[in-house]
Amino acid sequence: MELKVINTKGQAAASITASDDLFGREYNEALVHQLVTAYQANARSASSKQKGRSEIAKSTRKPWAQKGTGRARSGMASSPLWRGGGKIFPNTSEENYTQKVNRKMYRAGLASILSQLVREDRLLVVDDLAVDSPKTKQLADKIKSLGFAGERVLIITDSIDENLYLSSRNLPNVLVVEAHQADPVSLVRFNKVLVTRNAIAKIEEVLV
Repeated sequence: MELKVINTKGQAAASITASDDLFGREYNEALVHQLVTAYQANARSASSKQKGRSEIAKSTRKPWAQKGTGRARSGMASSPLWRGGGKIFPNTSEENYTQKVNRKMYRAGLASILSQLVREDRLLVVDDLAVDSPKTKQLADKIKSLGFAGERVLIITDSIDENLYLSSRNLPNVLVVEAHQADPVSLVRFNKVLVTRNAIAKIEEVLV
């Protein structure tokens, strides 16, 4: 599989050979959907809490007699049928939203995403991407010169360069991650994925 390598002006300058298993796989929409859903579910925390009928601060006295009033029978004001009553199946802080994804499925899903990015010309390789100092303007100018101004750009490097990372923090549409930190949600969400030449070798080492 040949991947396009671009120069500092965003023009195709060369190509590199990459794994067909990783960058030439057929797109599996069902697997990618399952992978993205599971990734987002596993990042979810059980922060919501609702009260059941036993936790509502209301009297447990029977509101009126069982018979003779003409009204529907009622046991207590904390009934879930009443306004202000408890929930029937309340959310608790012990909810578990995690979904299990096998390692083989995870690798196949990432390979499917990467292959689709290559087919859509959204994944591009650069020899190196670095800035001299931690200046946001330097990285913004470099991305603009590559032809990606105004687009959401994911930068994947073999190792995080501190200047590059600090320069990207104030750019809302730019994210810099190491090769082993690339996740399915980010790969799908960003319009362009810039991968350094060394990061390609790292990705192949982890996923192939």
